[in-house]
Amino acid sequence: MNTIGNKIRLLRESKGFSQESIAQELGITQPSYARLEKQDERISITRLIQIATLLKTTVGDLIGEKAQKVINQQNSEYASAYVDSIINADKEHIATLKEEIVFLRQLLEKK
Repeated sequence: MNTIGNKIRLLRESKGFSQESIAQELGITQPSYARLEKQDERISITRLIQIATLLKTTVGDLIGEKAQKVINQQNSEYASAYVDSIINADKEHIATLKEEIVFLRQLLEKK
């Protein structure tokens, strides 16, 4: 089922825009735009943002709540992994600093 393209079509029609006018704003031909509405898997994120802007809506509204949750979860997982990598790097840095302190103390004790 073509959910994104269908939502775009319904919203475009409700706002009284023709395919031609949206295509012209996007800098593509009307047949190319029509294919976007029929085959939404062809819509790039950049194009989706442009369409949402033209239709005065959000990408989240076009892709639906369920898809938005998946995107948010993926971003959350990426952010979590990034935070974990920072924490691990900090732990490694602290361990190195501790080793340096021990080494410097030993040097001072030898004097």
